[in-house]
Amino acid sequence: MDNKLTNKMTWVQVFIAIAFCFLTAFLFMHNDALYSQPIFEVTKVESGKTSKMTDEFQNVDHYHQQTLYGKIVNGKYAGHRLTIDNAYSDAHAMDHHYVKGQKLFITLHTSPKLHATVKDLKRDAPIAFLFALAISLLFIILKWKGVTVISSIVINTILFWIAIMIDHNNDGAAVILIFSILAVIFCFVTLFLVMGWSRKMLVTLSAVLVATAITILITLMVFGITHEKGVYYESMQYVTQLPKPLFIAEVLIGVLGAVMDEATDIVASLATLKTEKPELSKMQVFNSGRQIGKSIMGPLINVLFFIFMAETLPMTLLYLKNGNTWQYSFSMNMSLGMTSSLISGIGIVLTVILSSLFAGLWIKGDER
Repeated sequence: MDNKLTNKMTWVQVFIAIAFCFLTAFLFMHNDALYSQPIFEVTKVESGKTSKMTDEFQNVDHYHQQTLYGKIVNGKYAGHRLTIDNAYSDAHAMDHHYVKGQKLFITLHTSPKLHATVKDLKRDAPIAFLFALAISLLFIILKWKGVTVISSIVINTILFWIAIMIDHNNDGAAVILIFSILAVIFCFVTLFLVMGWSRKMLVTLSAVLVATAITILITLMVFGITHEKGVYYESMQYVTQLPKPLFIAEVLIGVLGAVMDEATDIVASLATLKTEKPELSKMQVFNSGRQIGKSIMGPLINVLFFIFMAETLPMTLLYLKNGNTWQYSFSMNMSLGMTSSLISGIGIVLTVILSSLFAGLWIKGDER
């Protein structure tokens, strides 16, 4: 193991991190009393009959019956034993196969007698474990600087929730304006906490905001010229407000995250380069930034493409399995993901140019 890494990470820290993760998971496994919703603990499972189902497209699935035995562990009926019937398919698209030891959220019915139906699986323990693991790794690798990273995530989460509530109360009337203001606040808070108040932070902030603004303007201009042909908002399921402004707001936040990551890398690298070689001219710094951007631009665009497209894959496969053509399946599910990827790609390219330009103009050799 590298000496620098071992100096930062000791076995004591690793042990404390592991203990913290498992302790967190243990506490969440035994927090049933904190929930107002009834929780059912499965103590025994009996498998029932299995039936085969075939649809008109020759898709085959099997449905299984199972009987769950257990008891309610919280609330008014804590300690009551119940028997619940459950059915699940091999695909598990809309159902689950439950096993002994799991805890389930249930809906209680008191007429004609106390019985229940399963709502969902209680998943807070593994999620809490992952959060604890992420926090532990931040502290181990970044030391107390990890506090600023965690603080930025917490603050941005609160700000995002506030923006959603404002949008909800306004019935989506100003969704683009709300999330544009949110994007500026996001960017400032994150860069200030991570980089501190410095020339590097201001250069990065300027590059991110300008690149994001130009990208959204180009998007709106292209949408206006093409009349949004080939953009199918029908795939935005369960949307209760105008889909186009909501899609623009979604793209705005997505582009912001990508360009912020890229701009931070480029500006930080150029600031270090200028510190070590203060004799570099503005044009040399600009060209160096372009070279850095070329090396990270391709992987970053591909990562965003995979993220946007991967979330549409399950529904696309479902469309194809039910006799729809590839063209129709792509249009209804993947077109918005592809559009988001292309828009983000434009933002990433612009960020390389703007970050390099602003760094060449404003970064000084004494930047620390």
